[in-house]
Amino acid sequence: MSEHQTQGGSVQLREQRRDALVERIFGSSIGFMEISCIYVGDRLGFYRALADDGGATASELADATGTHERYTREWLEQQAVAGILEVDDADALPEQRRYRLPEGHDEVLLERDSLYYAAPLPQQMVSITRPLPAVLEAFKTGGGVPYPDYGEDMREGIAHANRTMFVNLMGTEWLPAISEAHERLRADPPARVADIGCGAGWSSISMTRAYPKVRVDGFDLDEGSIAEAKANAEAEGLTDRVTFQVRDAADPELSGRYDLAIAIECIHDMSRPVEALRAMRSMVGNDGVVLVVDERVGEEFKAPSDETERLMYGFSVLHCLPVGMAEQPSAGTGTVMRPATLRHYATEAGFSGVEILPIDNELWRLYRLVG
Repeated sequence: MSEHQTQGGSVQLREQRRDALVERIFGSSIGFMEISCIYVGDRLGFYRALADDGGATASELADATGTHERYTREWLEQQAVAGILEVDDADALPEQRRYRLPEGHDEVLLERDSLYYAAPLPQQMVSITRPLPAVLEAFKTGGGVPYPDYGEDMREGIAHANRTMFVNLMGTEWLPAISEAHERLRADPPARVADIGCGAGWSSISMTRAYPKVRVDGFDLDEGSIAEAKANAEAEGLTDRVTFQVRDAADPELSGRYDLAIAIECIHDMSRPVEALRAMRSMVGNDGVVLVVDERVGEEFKAPSDETERLMYGFSVLHCLPVGMAEQPSAGTGTVMRPATLRHYATEAGFSGVEILPIDNELWRLYRLVG
C-alpha cells in the first residue's frame, strides 16, 4: 500500500469519526430538548389532564391546567412532532387540532406504581444542570457540591424513580432472597430495621407494607428528605411503625438495636463509606443482616461501554461525585462503585465477605455483607 493510499485512508477515517460525532451531538441535543419538554408537561399537569379528558385542544388544555394557550399550543405541537402525543388531524387549523396521550405512554408518564414509570428521570436530568457552575468550580478546587444544592427536583426525581422498585420488589424479590431476614421480618417479637440514607422514605414504607409486624427507623442527613419522608408516612397511615430522623447512622447509641440494616443507592454518595458500613455492622450485632443495594455497574472498566455504564458515569460526573466530595476528607467513590470497591470497603469495615444476591435487575445489584 502506497503512502498516498495510507494517508487517504487516514483522512477518510478521520472524517467518518468527525461526522459521526457531529451527528451524535446533534441527536443528543434533540434528546435533551425533548427530555426538558417532558419535564414541562409533567410539572404543569399536561399529561394528567390529557389522560383524564381523553384528549384536548390547546385552549381546552390551557383552561384545564391554568396555563397560557399560546405556550400550551407550542408544547402540544412539539410533543406531537416528537411522537409523544398523537394529533387527530394534523391538517386542521392550529387552534382546532385535538391531541391525546397514546395508550402505553400513559403508563410511562403517569402510573407511578408501574416499573415502567419514567417521568422522574427527566425531572432528575433537568435538576442535574442546576448547579453546573458549582460543579465546574469543584473540578478546579477538588471540593464538592452539597446535595441540597440540586434542589427539590432532584430529591423528588430520585424518590419517585426508586419508589416503583420499592413498592413492587422489596417484599416480593429482594428481601425474600435472604431467607433468614425474610423469616425474621415475619416473626415475633417484631423485627427492627434500620434504613440508612432513607431519602423520602419509600424504602422504609415499602418494608412496613410488605412485613406488617416490623418497625423501621429511617435515617438521613438531608433535612428536606426527612421532612418529605415523614409526610409520606403520615399519608400512608404508617407513623406507628416507621420513624424518620435527621441523624448520623454512626451514632453509637444505635448499636445492637436492629435485625436488619439496609442502605439503598447511597453508599457510593458517602464521603466516609467505610465508617457507614462499620456502623451498619454494629447496628445488627452478630445475628443480624446487612444489605447494600447499589448500582449495577460493570465488574471492570471498559471503553467504550454499554448504556448503563454511560448513564452511571454521567450521574457520577454531574452529581454523585460532587455530592460525595462536599464533605472532606472523602473517599471520592462516585456512582461507578464496582463490586471490588465495595468488597474493599466491607473488609475495611470488619466484614468477612460480600455475597451478591441472585437478583435480576438492570440498574441495581444487591450485596449481602457477611459477618
